[in-house]
Amino acid sequence: MDYDTYGSTAVELAIELANTDRGDPGWAHEFLSSHDDWFTPGTPLELSPGETHKAGATADLVRAVALAQTQDDVLTRLNELLALARPRPYATDHDGELHLHYARPDAPVLEQLTTTVAMGLSQVVVQHGWQRLGVCSAESCDDVYVDTSRNASRRYCSNTCASRSTVAAYRARQKA
Repeated sequence: MDYDTYGSTAVELAIELANTDRGDPGWAHEFLSSHDDWFTPGTPLELSPGETHKAGATADLVRAVALAQTQDDVLTRLNELLALARPRPYATDHDGELHLHYARPDAPVLEQLTTTVAMGLSQVVVQHGWQRLGVCSAESCDDVYVDTSRNASRRYCSNTCASRSTVAAYRARQKA
């Protein structure tokens, strides 16, 4: 599957947000700091407890879109996510290549995050189909992924999970 570079990295941001471990109260700052290249330089990366909760709700909505089993469910959940977004696209060449940013440059970090995630995820769903989103089939994993395979046959979030599942199935067959 081929999709544009900025859109693909925006959906990767969405996937990483959905897969972030939120057990630590400082998870949001850690996530934002590790993805600071997504935000306008100088944007404060601190979130209040309420904003951290909203960032978690955004992550939950990304996961809900990936878990949906029908197009109607995907549309309902995706539209909930899009309702949180405040798109105000603008063209930029800050990295040497022309591309669009989805949120206004002076927006607070939560608005930039939510809008970028919502727009990136929606572009993949609309352009390539809702079936391209999934949740890992490995027994001990529930990570969200985007299926970029040619025939939309991906079932695992990574080669590690695919290999682990293959080995477990082999061992189960040998035991039986």
